[in-house]
Amino acid sequence: MNRHDQHGSGRTSHRRWKTRLLAAAGAGALLLASGAFAPSASAKESGDGGDGGDQVLTVAVAQSVDSLSPFLAVRLLSTSIHRLTYEYLTNYDPKDNHVIPGLATEWKSSPDKLTWTYTIRSDSKWSDGEQATAEDAAWTFNKMMTDPGAATANGSFVGNFAKVTAPSPTQLVIRLKKPQATMTALDVPIVPKHVWEKVDDFSKFNNDKDFPVVGNGPFVLTDYKPDSYVRLKANKDFWRGAPKFDELVFRYYKDQDAAVAALRKGEVSFVAGSPSLTPAQADSLKDEENIHVNDAPGRRFYALATNPGARAKDGTRFGDGDPSLLDQRVRNALFMAVDRKAIVDKVFQGHAVEGAGYIPPRFSSYFFEPSADQKLAYDPEAAAELLDEAGYRTNADGKRLGKDGKPLNYRVLCHATDPNDKAVGKYLQEWWGELGISITLDCLDNVTDPWLAGEYDLAFDGWSVNPDPDFVLSIHTCDALPATPKDTGATDNFICDEKYDALYAQQLGEYDAAKRAEIVKRMESRLYDTGYMNVMAYPNAVEAYRTDQIESITTMPSDAGNIYGQDGYWSWWSAVPAGSGDSGGSSSSTGTVIGIAAGVVVLVGLGVLFAVRRRASADDRE
Repeated sequence: MNRHDQHGSGRTSHRRWKTRLLAAAGAGALLLASGAFAPSASAKESGDGGDGGDQVLTVAVAQSVDSLSPFLAVRLLSTSIHRLTYEYLTNYDPKDNHVIPGLATEWKSSPDKLTWTYTIRSDSKWSDGEQATAEDAAWTFNKMMTDPGAATANGSFVGNFAKVTAPSPTQLVIRLKKPQATMTALDVPIVPKHVWEKVDDFSKFNNDKDFPVVGNGPFVLTDYKPDSYVRLKANKDFWRGAPKFDELVFRYYKDQDAAVAALRKGEVSFVAGSPSLTPAQADSLKDEENIHVNDAPGRRFYALATNPGARAKDGTRFGDGDPSLLDQRVRNALFMAVDRKAIVDKVFQGHAVEGAGYIPPRFSSYFFEPSADQKLAYDPEAAAELLDEAGYRTNADGKRLGKDGKPLNYRVLCHATDPNDKAVGKYLQEWWGELGISITLDCLDNVTDPWLAGEYDLAFDGWSVNPDPDFVLSIHTCDALPATPKDTGATDNFICDEKYDALYAQQLGEYDAAKRAEIVKRMESRLYDTGYMNVMAYPNAVEAYRTDQIESITTMPSDAGNIYGQDGYWSWWSAVPAGSGDSGGSSSSTGTVIGIAAGVVVLVGLGVLFAVRRRASADDRE
């Protein structure tokens, strides 16, 4: 979403998917003050229900949980929790994102690339003592293949699967309909069959009633209070080694300034922001004693999405997006009236990079930049001419009129918890006002419902992109649309474009890394030209933690990367409590991972190392 964050968000209610993982999108979110409603006030004390003397790492987050079911969750916080509690077949090295073993110790493909065989490790146990086996993995994938509810969050991964079997406890075999280049990047949490086979309706089961939740990751989910906190305890039997903190708590703050104040007072160990700290907050913390600010290139994009006309797979159109936005010339004109440099300089105050393509420059092989002739550069005069050409002219009062003769006034969905949305929104009011177009900022705690209903004109959007971009590309395909207006699809923004879909299918079956990257760039070019997504910036990951509570922690990538929302569990698994006397930390943790990676059995018969994937979103699935 990780898709996840993304600004990306997850979608809630009975119709699940995403809007932006950045937002605290849940309605009725609670404002927590001084830890009154959450456990574990500091890293030194366990608080409610903990054992005396436990080392507790408390993370302040500005996003609530959409679901604790790995079959439904798409928000960055939720998917991050699932990375901590369930193993995936493969993982990503924190140093450079290359594929390393997870639940699978090795893998190989048949010469025709249609059959993949994974060796499942024999030293992973579920937290209830049962052995984790290939049968658990086969059941997870088969459930997603046969139950639409179970395919809600990650169904794009199994759409091309023909058959999945477990010939033995340590052997998993996946047969494909056609080659699929993401077979070492299946970011799907593997769940215990003996627990989940009891679930009746996967579309409604949120996995939030019975604790502890059975898992096999580095942490065990032990407690949860909606819009308040999530508590996890270290899995002492985790095959890679137990975490060094005894307990990990994610505490939700609707007000980010309150979260920063809690960090200053030592009530929390780490602040992730929403998903990043604002420049003012980061600057105010840099000179604080015992506080370290991490400011590194991020994995997110920050965008403005246009309603392309909400529709379902059955052809039914719904929602009330302004019909003028169905004209590509109008969409392009709006984006030519957005000064991306000003957004980077004035809103992010330099803690971001000017936006262009759909994938951030951190993933250099997939990074797209438009050509000089293609670029929709900031040019208000050209934007006005394009609107005139499209038939949207101004009246005597300077108001630009729609085809119905009424002045254009676009509704822009805005996340109430995100100061960046509000700041950029004010600039849009100024820039588009000069074109004769009014906008109404609709800043909500819950942007989910109007987004799912297609009741918006534009919306602030974004996703955390994973090392393999397949997921964030898939959410713009026609196949991601909801089956009917009453259903929930995997779509981000109801985009359905045949040329884009053809390119998506082409990249999915391309095993040559360089060739696949070029196809992905063509997909980004198509998104750029059609104007449905205006990527304005790539924000840095700006976060902070207390050095008197956390002695060391691994970033991803290790040289200069993020801590919160990683493509793995490295940060919280590796974190060393201050004063613990533990000689470990980020360097030793990373070394352990690389040492394991050296033993990976590379793909048989392919001769190439695949790029790996994601949430992403991810605001978002992020």
